[in-house]
Amino acid sequence: MPNRKICVITGTRAEYGLLFWLMRDIQNDPSMTLQLIVTGTHLEPAFGYTVDVIEADGFHIDARVPIELTVDTPSSIAKSTGLATAGIAEALETLTPDIVVLLGDRFEILAAATAATICNTPIAHIHGGEITEGAIDDAIRHAITKLSALHFPAADEYHNRIVQMGAQPETVITVGAPGLDHIARTELLDAAATYDALGLKFNDPYFLITLHPTTRGQTQVDSEVTALIDTLSEFPDHTAIFTGVNADAGRDVITDTISTFVTASPSRARAFASLGQVHYLSAMKHADIIIGNSSSGIIEAPAFDVPTVNIGDRQKGRLRAASIINTVPEKSPIYLAISKALSPAFRASYQNQVCQYGMPGASAKIANALRSFDLNHLARQPFYNIDLDQAVS
Repeated sequence: MPNRKICVITGTRAEYGLLFWLMRDIQNDPSMTLQLIVTGTHLEPAFGYTVDVIEADGFHIDARVPIELTVDTPSSIAKSTGLATAGIAEALETLTPDIVVLLGDRFEILAAATAATICNTPIAHIHGGEITEGAIDDAIRHAITKLSALHFPAADEYHNRIVQMGAQPETVITVGAPGLDHIARTELLDAAATYDALGLKFNDPYFLITLHPTTRGQTQVDSEVTALIDTLSEFPDHTAIFTGVNADAGRDVITDTISTFVTASPSRARAFASLGQVHYLSAMKHADIIIGNSSSGIIEAPAFDVPTVNIGDRQKGRLRAASIINTVPEKSPIYLAISKALSPAFRASYQNQVCQYGMPGASAKIANALRSFDLNHLARQPFYNIDLDQAVS
C-alpha cells in the first residue's frame, strides 16, 4: 500500500489535546504521513499562542492559516470563517492529502470542511452526531457531518444519529472519545506538582472553571458569568482556577469579568489563557469540582470521578454521567449545585459509574481505520435511507 497522506487540521488548544494521540499514532506509522494545518486561536497571543506547544511536542507544521480573531462579534467570526476557508483551501491545494481529519464543531473546522469539500478531498470527522442545543456549534457539527465521508462517533447513540442523517453504515465507526486516551497514555502530574503549577499551597481546595459563551438561545452572556462570579464569593475556602475562554462571539464579556474578579481577589483566584493538556488534565484530576460549560466537564471529568457543575444550555443534549449536576445560570441554583457536588453523599452516589463515552483506545482505532479504509469507497456515496417503519416503531 502506498504511503497515505493524512492531513489533520486544528484550531484550538482543547481540540489539539483531543487529537494529540491520534497525531502521534499517525506520525509513528510508516504507512502514513502526517500533515498538519494550524489555524484559529493557536496563532493568537491572546489565547496563549499554543502553536508553540504543538511544535514543542515534536510535530511539524505544514501550514499556518491566521484568521484575525481580534474582535468577538458575529460578523467578525463570519469574516474569520471566510479567511479560514480561503487559507486552508490554498494549503490543501499544496499538500494534496489523501484524506483530511477534523474534530468537533468549531467555525474554523466548518471552514476546513468547506475547503476540503471544494478541493475534492474526503473528510474523516471525529465526535459527530452529538447535540449541544445551547451553541451554534450544534448546527455546525451536523453540517460537518454532512460534508464528511468517514465518521468516528464517540457513542452508539451518536453513531445511529449519523446514519439517520444519511451516512452509509459501514463508514460510521464508533470509537469512543479520543480525549480519554490521555488517562491511559499521558503521564499526568501528581498532586504536589499540580498545586505548584497552579500557584497554590499544597492541598488547598480549588475549583477548575471554564465558561464559554452560550451562543444560541436567550441566555445573556454577561448575566451568566456574573451569576457564577457572585456565587464563588460564597465559597471563600476554595480558589477559583479559570482557564481561557474560546473564540466565540461574546467572549470578551466573560474574559473581562473574570479578569476583574481575579485582579480583585488575587489570593483566591487565578486565570490561565491556556494550561496545556497535561496541566489541564492534571488540574482536573485533583480539583474538587469542575464548573462551567465545557465539553471536558461532560466527557473527561467523569473518568476521574470528579463531579461537574454544568451551567446553562451550552452542552444540553450530550450524554451525561451520574457525576454531572446541571443547573440554570443563576446564583441560587449554582450555589445549590456546587454545595451538592461538594457533599460526600453525592460523591458516594456515583461510584463505579459507567462512562458514556467508551474507554481509552479511540486514537488507535481511528488510526487503524485511516490506514486501512478503502478511500475509493468514499469518493461517491449514495444517501442511506433508514427503514422508516422500523424507525417509527
